[in-house]
Amino acid sequence: MEVIRTQRRGVVFYQCPQMRQAGFPHGFSTRVGGVSPAPWDTLNLGGSCGDEPERVSENFRRFCAAIGADPDRLVKNQQVHGDTIRTVTGADCMAFPGEPGTVEADGLMTREPGVCLAAFSADCIPVLLCDPVRRAAAAVHAGWRGTALGIARRGVERLTEEFGSRPEDVLAAIGPGISLCCFETHRDVPDGLRAGLGEAVEPYIHPDPGTEKYHVDLKGANREWLLQAGVLPEHIAVCPACTACNETEFWSHRKMGKRRGSMAALIQIGEGLGPK
Repeated sequence: MEVIRTQRRGVVFYQCPQMRQAGFPHGFSTRVGGVSPAPWDTLNLGGSCGDEPERVSENFRRFCAAIGADPDRLVKNQQVHGDTIRTVTGADCMAFPGEPGTVEADGLMTREPGVCLAAFSADCIPVLLCDPVRRAAAAVHAGWRGTALGIARRGVERLTEEFGSRPEDVLAAIGPGISLCCFETHRDVPDGLRAGLGEAVEPYIHPDPGTEKYHVDLKGANREWLLQAGVLPEHIAVCPACTACNETEFWSHRKMGKRRGSMAALIQIGEGLGPK
């Protein structure tokens, strides 16, 4: 599987063709194709960034139209940088796409067709999960703390616990995020990852010679968590795009601070995929 750059209706996004073909409209947004002015230019999907809600709503409508999802069935989370993943239904859908999220969690999951799950990022790692057999989906936000806690593995475990998914049936797409090249950290990040993954995380931690800093591969660490959860290697797609390297296509919290917009990863169970 792979995650590829796509452009449709003037909106640039990233998508996993195999997940789309399995019946799950989804996509990882960029900052290209919306209506917001600077510093949110243009496809800002963050409802708490200071942008006008009407513009955020229009941006969601444009992004959803490009990926084939429904902006009127949107469920947003209020991210807390932990490993909580909550089950949501149509009762949790937003009345207005431009509003900030209200579900306190770093992951959302559902078996209800048409419900569109969102996870937000501006360097953190978005992970989308789907199970074509049990017809379930999840959207997960993995910052470094969530990565250290194993939220990607937790997503697979929650699909298994709640919906009877088998890990070998789950498809996973790891979206654009800060990559090894740009994620320079102090010791706290490697220590947190080692506490969770043990020796398995060492290939993803690179000490900077002569300094007390490290470069860390969060995408690789999240892939390792998915493998430990039982997801098959051929069912994991990793997007190579680095949000900190390409300021024309992505927002980066590291590069831009708080005066910026936010990307979103969305996934929806296609209306033809009812519970099985």
